Amino acid sequence: MIYFPKYCLVYKHVCTYTSVTDAPIKLFLYSCFLRHPRSRNYTSEFDSCRLEAVPVEFGDYHPLKPITVTESKTKKMGRKGSTSSTSSSSSSSMIDPLSSVLDGTDPLSLFAATADPVTTADTTRKKRDKDDSLVVGSDFEPWSSKRGEILARYTTTEKLSINLYMSSEKGKATTPGSAVSEKVRTRLEELDDLEEGSQKELLNLTQQDYMNRIEDLNQSLKDAWASDQKVKALKIVIQCSKLLSDTTVIQFYPSKFVLITDILDTFGKLVYERILSMCLDNRGSLPDNFTPESVNDTAKETCLNWFFKIASIRELIPRFYVEAAILKCNKFLSKTGISECLPRLTAMIRGIGDPLVAVYARAYLCRVGMEVAPHLKESLNKNFFDFLLTFKQMHGDTVQNQLVVQCVEIPSYLTLYSPAIDWILQCIAYRAPEVLLTEMMERCKKLGNNALLLNSVMSAFRAEFIAARSMDFIGMIKECDESGFPKHLLFRSLGLNLAMADPPECDRLQILNEAWKVITKLKNPQDYINCAEVWVEYTCRHFTKREVNTVLADVIKHMTPDRAFEDAYPQLHSIIQKIITYFHDFSVLFSAEKFLPFLDMFQKESVRVEVCKCIMEAFIKHQQDATKDPVILNALLHVCKTMHDSVNALTLEDEKRMLASLINGFIKMVSFGRDFEQQLSFYVEARSMFCNLEPVLVQLVHSVNQLAMETRKVMKGNHSRKTAAFVRACVAFCFITIPSLTSIFARLNLYLNSGQVALANQCLSQGKIGVCFNCIIILSCQKTEYYYDQSRGCTRVIRKLLESIKAG
Repeated sequence: MIYFPKYCLVYKHVCTYTSVTDAPIKLFLYSCFLRHPRSRNYTSEFDSCRLEAVPVEFGDYHPLKPITVTESKTKKMGRKGSTSSTSSSSSSSMIDPLSSVLDGTDPLSLFAATADPVTTADTTRKKRDKDDSLVVGSDFEPWSSKRGEILARYTTTEKLSINLYMSSEKGKATTPGSAVSEKVRTRLEELDDLEEGSQKELLNLTQQDYMNRIEDLNQSLKDAWASDQKVKALKIVIQCSKLLSDTTVIQFYPSKFVLITDILDTFGKLVYERILSMCLDNRGSLPDNFTPESVNDTAKETCLNWFFKIASIRELIPRFYVEAAILKCNKFLSKTGISECLPRLTAMIRGIGDPLVAVYARAYLCRVGMEVAPHLKESLNKNFFDFLLTFKQMHGDTVQNQLVVQCVEIPSYLTLYSPAIDWILQCIAYRAPEVLLTEMMERCKKLGNNALLLNSVMSAFRAEFIAARSMDFIGMIKECDESGFPKHLLFRSLGLNLAMADPPECDRLQILNEAWKVITKLKNPQDYINCAEVWVEYTCRHFTKREVNTVLADVIKHMTPDRAFEDAYPQLHSIIQKIITYFHDFSVLFSAEKFLPFLDMFQKESVRVEVCKCIMEAFIKHQQDATKDPVILNALLHVCKTMHDSVNALTLEDEKRMLASLINGFIKMVSFGRDFEQQLSFYVEARSMFCNLEPVLVQLVHSVNQLAMETRKVMKGNHSRKTAAFVRACVAFCFITIPSLTSIFARLNLYLNSGQVALANQCLSQGKIGVCFNCIIILSCQKTEYYYDQSRGCTRVIRKLLESIKAG
């Protein structure tokens, strides 16, 4: 029998307190406290403790639920109102990622064995090409980068006018119990208010006032939308769109287009985000590549309501612009909505009579189209070809009369088309094949080689395509009419392409000759320098010093009369940068006869210093070996002297440090080899030229000390009478230069270094007496506590120097 002490203790207490004395009873009580094993059914216990399994319904959403496709079919039966439905569902099997390793196979090897590499590569390439066509890459220049340039270029001093919407109070006090039909009627009446003259015309606005008013309208649109006044927001957008039909101040129209389309973009973004927010469900927001099937009915109904509202706008121009602004919302309705709307909107533009207004409408449609559907190239091409069909309108009587009234010349008027045509062609030419350029050139020839169109073609297509056909474009430029669009602008556009891509080698010289024949005949200095600046890079890229020198001589000839160079400093500076970018051999560069006279045209000191800094930075960066070429030394000493002389009491310390760093870089690159006396003479001349920059004087002292130690190394420590005199001259140079420094610790360190150099070269009198005397003067003139706190390292050096003097 097994005894448990715990139970025995209980039995003892029971017997004690109950006064039990009979042995059978004691035995019975004792047996009650013994532990007997109990039989257990572990299987039934496991089943009873297991969690209850609940079947998952297909309608419930769960992130781990397998993908299920359910197909329901409803069929009407014979009796009225009775239907029978059948449903079939297929569920993808749940794959356990851990069980796949149990069979001993490698999944990667299994995939590699079953996949056809050729098929896989072809599929991957097709998918990549498809994805690329659906998305605009980073190589596409966005509209935002052109916005600032347009606003800065197309300005006016004439007075402008604007129509402001004056909101009425009627219809605002609606009771909570108003009927839905009353609300709809009220909104329609509010929308008609704009048509019936609820506007205020502001006259005699300056350009800045006009821009401020447009910005106020943009803010009013955002405020109205935030306060849930959708009708008011739509009115503001319609009102702004109407402004694009006004060409009373035609020079300002491109800038007006930029300002108004900013408001349209804001409106389109607000509408899209509003509808997108209505598509939220328990899964979160819609993915980027959602389909119309995943959009709920409420969002679709709201989207249709917006399109119906816009379709009720009476005037063509605001209806077109507002619908184009929300073109992206077609994604909520159907997969083909955008592809169906783009041709219809393109055809709508044919109803706009003013060619300038029409071309900017096409530009906006192309911009929106590239954002929402860049793969639909047919719409882009159709816009451009429709523009070509109406190209003759620009020379019609209506346009000519308008230009006479506003006193605008034909060349100035044609330049107003450039931003719109450039943008349309940029969208068309984006990742387009070379065959498309050939087609565009043929269409230009059919229109009589129109200069405006030709300029836009050269600006839009890839530089490699243009460079390969350089001679063809030159022939077309020659045949253009000079009165409509200046030829020098065409040659400038061609030169920009040739600066980025190389033409055929056999045509390079002929291209330069043909272009420069036109450039050199320009009488206006500003037109000349704008064109010459571009072709200088082409000349430097493909030709030698002789051709560059000829170009510089021609630039000097055109820009010197009447000091025309004073108005062209940015272009002249750009020419210098292009030259030093391609000519790294400065002996060749400074030997060009017209290079230094070209530098003399920079009369303004600030510009002259910047040019000198560019030259010195290029020299330090590209000069690999030390030089003693007198042509380089004389030219760069002149350049460094110009930088040094610009320093005055108002010059910032950072500027002084930069200039000193450039001059020190030049000093380090000068070496006369074993001609130590010539080297010392150069340092003496440099000290006299750069005395106002202390870092340069410190560098000269170090350089002279190094020169003395090189002399000692050559003589192996045993100086002759000549070398001893030379070394004493080096030491004298140092002890004469050091006192001119204002920094105490710089002087102390240089005295110590120069003293050690003097002692090493056996100049005992100069080394011992000069160093000790000058160091004592420095220490006695300063506060001892400050000195020891700031320069304990120098104190140790002095101690070592004194020990070496004592030992000597």
